Amino acid sequence: MRPRLQRLKERSNGYTVTPAQYLVAAYVALGALTLIVLSGAAVRLTGSGLGCPDWPRCYGHAYPPLNTHAVIEFSNRMITGPVALAAGAAWLLALRRRPRRRDLVWLGALLPLGVVGQAVLGGFTVRGALDYGWVMSHFALSMLILAAATALAWRAGHEPGERRHSEDRTVVWSVRALLGLGALTIVAGTAATAAGPHAGGSPGQRINRLAFDGKGTMDFVIHRHGELGLAFGLLAVLVWWLARRRSQERELHRSLTALCILIALQGAVGLDQYETHLPTQLVWLHVGLACASWLACLWATCAAGSLRADMESVPFSTISDRSEVQLSSPAVSLRAGITPEKGVQ
Repeated sequence: MRPRLQRLKERSNGYTVTPAQYLVAAYVALGALTLIVLSGAAVRLTGSGLGCPDWPRCYGHAYPPLNTHAVIEFSNRMITGPVALAAGAAWLLALRRRPRRRDLVWLGALLPLGVVGQAVLGGFTVRGALDYGWVMSHFALSMLILAAATALAWRAGHEPGERRHSEDRTVVWSVRALLGLGALTIVAGTAATAAGPHAGGSPGQRINRLAFDGKGTMDFVIHRHGELGLAFGLLAVLVWWLARRRSQERELHRSLTALCILIALQGAVGLDQYETHLPTQLVWLHVGLACASWLACLWATCAAGSLRADMESVPFSTISDRSEVQLSSPAVSLRAGITPEKGVQ
């Protein structure tokens, strides 16, 4: 085994990836991981969640029977293959990127691990007959993976030291608070779905639903979700106004503008689907807008950056190619053992 690994290392030693090439790989992974969230929502909303009642096979076979629900459910499983390849490539290519960066390697490794975790959790969801706890956990893990993928794409597009760090604590912490409220709103949204009529199974299949208040559970959870969504929208507008006044970061302005527009659309769709008794198409659109809003909020958090004090507390060892880094803080230079006379040690 060792000679084979050595030969593989020798053959691949000359293959490297440029920063521009790796950025494309990071965006492809982000797009693939977003796509599978939407395809998973389609499975649930078409009532195909138990189209294949066993896992990883479908009715004991490696292929589904000619049944609509089985084909839809199995197709979503098949999408996992290309998504896993894209996530794995984001990690493997980070190892071959030059200059090599440890932060990209570690973030890239989270993506294939997340896909494996999703596959395992998906198996438990099927075997648990779409119990609402498993379904909520499945969606929550998807949002965490998207957070890692967004951070990877952002960092891949910015070399260490090329962006100045914010001196405005108010803007940075306001955007971080917005992200926290956005996460809470999404959790409430999953609870609303768990109490709603779209259990993910076909008519007649018995599925455990969120029902802590009997028939009034859905109405209670939907209203709490709506209140959080309203607070999220108002805070987004406030943070947008604050960033326009106190920050010169254009990417932050653009991402917050996109977020405000998406939340407005989200609210309109949410009201419409409530008035029309949750039609499938509007619920899927609502999930898609929620995913887009989460990505915009994550991007705004990245664009807001870190405070200078945060940067000074980061170990310099996280940056691999030290000779090419433009240090943005005297404190970082001292921690790395760099002085104008000595240079890089």
